[in-house]
Amino acid sequence: MSEAAIIDGKAFAEGLRGRVAEFASQFEARAGRKAGLAVVLVGEDPASQVYVRNKGKQTVACGMNSFEHKLAADTGEADLLALVEKLNADPAVDGILVQLPLPSHMNEQKVIATINPDKDVDGFHVVNVGRLATGLPGFVPCTPLGCVMLLKDRLGSLSGLDAVVIGRSNIVGKPMAQLLTAESCTVTVAHSRTKDLPEVVRRADIVVAAVGRPEMVKGDWIKPGATVIDVGINRVPAAEEGKTKLVGDVDFVSASQVAGAITPVPGGVGPMTIAVLLRNTLVAAHRNAGIVLDENAI
Repeated sequence: MSEAAIIDGKAFAEGLRGRVAEFASQFEARAGRKAGLAVVLVGEDPASQVYVRNKGKQTVACGMNSFEHKLAADTGEADLLALVEKLNADPAVDGILVQLPLPSHMNEQKVIATINPDKDVDGFHVVNVGRLATGLPGFVPCTPLGCVMLLKDRLGSLSGLDAVVIGRSNIVGKPMAQLLTAESCTVTVAHSRTKDLPEVVRRADIVVAAVGRPEMVKGDWIKPGATVIDVGINRVPAAEEGKTKLVGDVDFVSASQVAGAITPVPGGVGPMTIAVLLRNTLVAAHRNAGIVLDENAI
C-alpha cells in the first residue's frame, strides 16, 4: 500500500486566517469598529508566554484588536475575577481567553464560569459545553473544531463513518466525540482502560488520538486507508544527546505506511488551534453586534 497523504494543518490554518481577515475587514466596515480579543495571562509560564504572544500577533495580522492583560503569579483570585467581569462589560471585547494553566491558588472552573458564555471563544464554559451537547449554537473548543475542519476538507461528508476518539478530556476528547456525532459518524470514545484498545481502533475509518502518550498508537492498530488525526504534542529525547523533539500520540512512521491520510507533528493539528480561536472571535463579534454571518463560510 502507498504511503499516507499528509494533512497539512499549517497550510489549512493559513487559508482560514486569510478568510478571517477578509470577514474581519467587512465586519469593521459594517460595525464601525474592529472585532476584539482579550487574552489574560497570569504568571510567567514560558510556554504560555510564547502562546499568548503568537495569539496577539495573529489577531492583529487578521485586522482585529488584541487586548493583552498580564498579571503577576501572586495576583489574588478576586482580582482576576474582577478583570474578567470588566472584560465582560467592555463592548470593544468580543472574545475573552484566560490562558491555562492558572497558578495553584486559583480555581480554574470558577474563573471560566465567570466569563460571559457569549465571549467564551475557548468554548470551555459549562453553558457552551451544554450547547454543544444539545446541538445549540455556542462556542466549541478550538482544537477539536480544527480537527473536524481538517477531516471535512480531506473527506467531504463524514456521515456514516466509524470514528474512534482516543482520550476523554473536556478540552479535546469529549467535544471531539460530540462534533463527530453531529456529523453523523458512529463514534467510540476510547481511553487507557478500554479493553483491547488496538482492536477497537482497527475498526475505525477515522482515528483521533488525544491521549497524551508519545507514539502510543502503532501502525498495526490502524485500518488500511483510515484517516488519522494526531492531537498529541509530546517532547521526547532526540537521537542527538541533550536534544529533544516533538512527537504525537501516533507512531507516525508505522502509521503512515497504513493510513490513507495522517496529520504530522508538528505541522498538523497544532497550527489550527489559534486560527480557529480567531475564527471564533470573529463569530462572537458578529453575534454581539447583531450582524448576520454565514458561519460556514469561515
